[in-house]
Amino acid sequence: MPTIQELTERFRADRFAALAGVEIREAEPGRALCAMALQDCHMNANNTPMGGAIFTLADFAYAVASNGFTEQIIVSQQVSITFLAPARGKVLLAEAACLKSGRTTCLYAVDVWDELGTYVAHASVNGFAVKAPEKK
Repeated sequence: MPTIQELTERFRADRFAALAGVEIREAEPGRALCAMALQDCHMNANNTPMGGAIFTLADFAYAVASNGFTEQIIVSQQVSITFLAPARGKVLLAEAACLKSGRTTCLYAVDVWDELGTYVAHASVNGFAVKAPEKK
């Protein structure tokens, strides 16, 4: 099973999340906890985290949970996110958990909150396993 350091190196290829400052805190098959320290570039005109920044964190946590421990490539097929409250803290956390995993599809729940306990968003992600590229 890969370590957090190995997963971090692997997912560094997700350049957008890496630029956003997303980090992997915990991971195991079907579950991941990721964090993002909020910066000025994450804020909207109301000085709260932009929905896209929150979505990026949620999507990345799902990616780590679903892809981090398998040879398959799992992509997002459909995502629904509900924004519940503006973050009040300085760090966002997202926990992705597998609810159901089959041969080609999966369903994950992703909860996002800040370090003060504000429940910021909930996402539901349907994933689909695509054929992995052949190794050369």
